[in-house]
Order: sequence, then structure tokens, then C-alpha cells
Amino acid sequence: MDVIFQNLALGLHQALTLNNILWVFIGGLLGTVIGMLPGLGPATGVAVLIPITYGMNPATALITMAAVYYGAMFGGSRASIMINTPGDASAIVTCFDGYPMTKNGQAGKALAISAIASSIGGMIGVVMLIFLTLPVANAALKFGPAEMFSLMLFALTATVTLSQGNIMKGFIAMTMGFMLSSIGIDPQTGILRYTFGISELQDGIDFLVAMIGLYAVAEVFKNYKDINMQYKVDSKTIGRVMISKEELKKCIMPMLRSSPLGFIVGVLPGMGGTIATFMAYALEKQLSKHPEKFGKGAIEGVAAPEAANNACSCGALVPLLTLGIPGSGTTAVMLGALMMLGVRPGPILFQQHPEIAWGVIASMIVGNIILIIINLPLVVPLVQLLRIPQRLMLPLILGLGFMGTYFLNYSAFDFILVSLFGIGGYIMSKLEIPIPPMVLALILGSTTEQSFRNAMTISNNSISIFFTKPISLVLIILAALSIVYSVQRERKIAQKTSASSVRGV
Repeated sequence: MDVIFQNLALGLHQALTLNNILWVFIGGLLGTVIGMLPGLGPATGVAVLIPITYGMNPATALITMAAVYYGAMFGGSRASIMINTPGDASAIVTCFDGYPMTKNGQAGKALAISAIASSIGGMIGVVMLIFLTLPVANAALKFGPAEMFSLMLFALTATVTLSQGNIMKGFIAMTMGFMLSSIGIDPQTGILRYTFGISELQDGIDFLVAMIGLYAVAEVFKNYKDINMQYKVDSKTIGRVMISKEELKKCIMPMLRSSPLGFIVGVLPGMGGTIATFMAYALEKQLSKHPEKFGKGAIEGVAAPEAANNACSCGALVPLLTLGIPGSGTTAVMLGALMMLGVRPGPILFQQHPEIAWGVIASMIVGNIILIIINLPLVVPLVQLLRIPQRLMLPLILGLGFMGTYFLNYSAFDFILVSLFGIGGYIMSKLEIPIPPMVLALILGSTTEQSFRNAMTISNNSISIFFTKPISLVLIILAALSIVYSVQRERKIAQKTSASSVRGV
């Protein structure tokens, strides 16, 4: 326990510098704005804003990206409440009761409880993050090549099976990611692989080029058909951004229940905020004495998913910081950015660079305080940003994406790659092929391959090494169970759909 508090003190010393507080404020504000704009979301926000981290030290860069991440979680509910259009997928559930509250003349109350629940969920998530990261990191130090391969296999299968409904499309995306990760020079043999004579591909494909293309550029392509769209927001209908003591009392228990639930869901690779918010909402509806009010403007229906959403963002940092495994699409982007800065998250990070790991954890305490200050007094002017027309917003996103791409390697060839990934991301969205499994496989592909080859070398090419080591065996079993669970779930959904169509006939 003493070690944890000593490390937290080290983190606070790092986070409370004037420079880092300033970047927490900037990152949180930009994240709030990005999360609020429909269609963008935290992953796109972090990818687009990566250029602002150039020249920073790794601790400040990670603190800034984390601020953008949980700032976007704060902002995602604004559009859900005001215009019934979620800023990102994890804000969908807030539409269920947030928009009915707006129609009932309670927009100010919905915006207030959203900010309060987000802050409480974030704070509870940070507390759980503080006490869980070190034990997980110490356990991860015992991992050898076989355990690391099995861990990455579990992370990949969990992302494939839980991120989208169609498991086959998830595996297609993961396979494409592995194929892209193998481009370049084989680190063990020095042989060129799949470069097709293009010298710029000898060093492989930069993670960030792919992610900027798949998220930012593809997002512009997807929204181009609505380029003349402009949302109408009437600030006069918001009213006072405040809730009564009775309403706060009504929401306390839903927030306290939903926050640990959201954190636990966030720790599991591939789950994400969308699943956390749906689970929190369903739990509160079941426990409520008046479940019939849910969907008609129940204030608990806004508090529970918002608390779970922000706690989930804290939970997603656990596998990133302790294992070097992204827990979500946003943390996958953060992992790529950190590797570009020469920092590899994982258990050794807490030994070699504790100021980075604990600095970002401590900064989240500061960030949640700053975000509640931003989101309560400034909520009315921030909501006005929803009026910005798409014809101005989309070129800005595209410009930031291409600027960031060029500054990565100062290579014009990267423009071609980012455009191709943008087109590919657009096509994948049309075909409903999930992007996170592809991104995760692209980032982890090289490490997964090397872990497998090292394990086979140690065991004299015997695959039994993966089944004789207890940790590796457990992880493989979990990976298999995640696939079986997903297949069974899809089968039940198909049966229900078939039964519904028969009844309709």
C-alpha cells in the first residue's frame, strides 16, 4: 500500500507541473468538443490531434492524449441530449432518456447530471486504476514468449468477437491487419516481405498513417454526403444547468453501481464503452421501482450510462499501461503514438519510466476536476458548436489528418497510404467490417509473430509449450471461450430474427 501512495505522489509531482496542467486543460477541452460533434468520437479525435504532441516529452504527450480521450467521453453526451444524435457509439444509450428530457424542457438538468455522473464515474475509475495497475504490471513481468503470444491471441479474439455482431467479418479485419503488419523487413531473417519493389515500404507501414486514414480520413468520406448538414440548437430551451438535491440523491446509487461495472468492462479487451453503457442502463432499469419511466426522461437513465462510460475509459488504460495491449480503439491509437515517441507501454514501463505511467494516472484526477469546471459553466456556449456546418468541419478534419501524416516521416508517399487507408476504411464501413480488430492486429502483429517464433525456438518447435504453461493455457481457453460465446450469441440472434420474420408473415 505504501508503494502505491509513493508512486501516486511521484505521479502528482509530474502531473501538477504548470505545463502538464495546461495540456490537461487543452486536451480535455478539445476532447469535449470532438466528442460532442456527431460521428467523430475519441479514437478519431486522438488520431487527428496527434500532431499537437510532436516535440513533447512522452509523459506530457500521453497525459494530453488521455485528456482528449476522457474529455471526448464527457462531450459525447451533449449531442445525444440536445439533438438525439450521439457523438460516438458509447453515447447512444444517453439518447434513450437524455433527449426525452430535452423535449420535456429539462435539457439543463440532463446536461448537468451528465457532467456530474461523468466526473464521478471518472474519479471512481481513477481510484480503481491506482490500486490495480501495479499488481497487474508485477504479474505481467512473469510472462515469457508463450504467455505473451497467448495474451495477444486472447486480446485479438476478444476484440473480434465482442466488438461487432458478425464474427466472420471481425476475423477478416484481423487477418487484413496481420497481413499489413508483415510488410517490410523480417526482423529475424532480414528478408524483404510484400514490399513489391517499393522502397518506402521496407520499414513497414506506420501505425499512425493507417489509423489517421482509417479513422479521420474515412470519417470525412462517410460524412461527405451530408456536407450541407447543419444541426439546429436553441440555447434558450436549455434552462438552468442544475439539478436539485432530490434528483442528485436519486442518481447517487446508479452512479456508484455503474462506475465499477464500467471499469471492469473497460479492462476487458474489445468490450468498450458501448457495451458498458448498455449493461449499466439495463441494470438500472431492472433495479428501478419505476422501470416504465425509462425511455421517457428518467434522470437515472442518463446518470448510469454516463458514469459507466467514463469509468470504462479508465479501465481501458489498465491493459494499455500494464501489458501494452490496447483495451479499445482509442487506446490502440494511443499505443501507436507512444511507440512513435520511443515508449513501449507494458510492465517494464512501471520500472523504467514510473513518472510516465503514474503521471498519466495522477493527471486523470486533475483532468476530471478540470472537466467538471469546463462542462458545467461553459455547457451553453459549447453546445453552440453543434451549429458548425459540415462543409467547414470536414475540410478541417481532413487538413489536420494530412498535416499529421506528413509530420510523421516527412514523406509524400505517406499521403498515398493515408488516402488508401481512408478509402479502405470507408469501404469497410459500408460492408460493416469492424475497424478495431484490423487496427489491433496491425499494431500487435509484429510482436505476436515474434513471441510465437521465440516460444517455438525455446521449445525446439514444439507447440506444446503453449499448453504446458498454466498462464498460457488459461489465456488460450479464454480465447476459445470468447469465440464459442460469440458464435452461440449470433446463432440465438439469427433464430430470434427468423422467428420474428415467420410471425410477421
